[in-house]
Amino acid sequence: MDKVENQGRREDVYSRAIRAGKRTYFFDVKATKAGENFITITESKKKFNADQGKFYFEKHKVFLYKEDFEKFSEGFQDVLDYINNNPDEIEAKDDYPEKPLEKDSTVDVNFEDL
Repeated sequence: MDKVENQGRREDVYSRAIRAGKRTYFFDVKATKAGENFITITESKKKFNADQGKFYFEKHKVFLYKEDFEKFSEGFQDVLDYINNNPDEIEAKDDYPEKPLEKDSTVDVNFEDL
């Protein structure tokens, strides 16, 4: 691809794909226009459209910015620790207790920087 075609896209800095059953998770490090790294986490799941008789991929994406890495990591580790330490207590529930959000838990995202 030449430079003109690539100008509107973010360059991948590093990528890792994890296959997990019917899903594939992609962890991609990208850079903003300002040169700041961020992570995209994509879940891709192969599905079948019976009407069209074709397979397609359903994708869900999360953007994680550098200023949130530490809190995200702490929250993720907390949840993993809970699951590992309480295997008998975990059931599929529609209503489950959530930790209250911290006052500064909202993030002002400027998508023009992407």
